[in-house]
Amino acid sequence: MLSEFKAFLMRGNVVDLAVGVIIGAAFGAITKSLVDDVIMPPIGLALGGIDFANMFVVLKEGTAAAGPYATLAEAKAAGAVTLNYGLFITSIVTFLIIAFAVYLLVRAVNRLHRPEAAAATTKDCPECAMAIPLLARKCPHCTTVL
Repeated sequence: MLSEFKAFLMRGNVVDLAVGVIIGAAFGAITKSLVDDVIMPPIGLALGGIDFANMFVVLKEGTAAAGPYATLAEAKAAGAVTLNYGLFITSIVTFLIIAFAVYLLVRAVNRLHRPEAAAATTKDCPECAMAIPLLARKCPHCTTVL
């Protein structure tokens, strides 16, 4: 049983999948940092100083302290139930960047895997229009000398 498991793990697809998951997780972390630390602050500044991380709606006041809460961390510390639409917007931007990057990757791979045109092995007879081998000197269908 152990040898079967080892054979399963060493198959190319499993190793490729593991590498893909690891690289994908690293790429996701980089993209999240790009969105949170580079893209969203200028967008928030351009929209009048909005901090997307602190855009939320209080659904239920906290038991430790009543609102209003200045930050999401304050609301969470008080035990308030919040709807975090700012974090959701940030997640959408992150998803769109990752989806675009995957699209570009798939597009590049598809360009590399385009099948080459197969070399012609036949030609058409000028008299009967039937397909005949390229090296034929006489059509087998109509007996025309080529």
